[in-house]
Amino acid sequence: MKTTMTSGGRTTVPAAIRRRHGIQPGDHVAWLDDGTTITVVPLPRDPVRALRGTAAGEGLLEAPLADRRSERDHDH
Repeated sequence: MKTTMTSGGRTTVPAAIRRRHGIQPGDHVAWLDDGTTITVVPLPRDPVRALRGTAAGEGLLEAPLADRRSERDHDH
């Protein structure tokens, strides 16, 4: 898809992309520039809610608990 930049530096996000990614008026996007390409990333309205559940099944609690048990057993 292709859009045009205005003299004021504005462009339009194509409707198909807005629908696919749920981008609505008032939403924010991040512009990532790696020096060669520019990537536009929609930002969630509630970043905490967007991350909820993303680490499910990763065992993030088990490793620290095992370390504590090991330290406790070693000390006694």
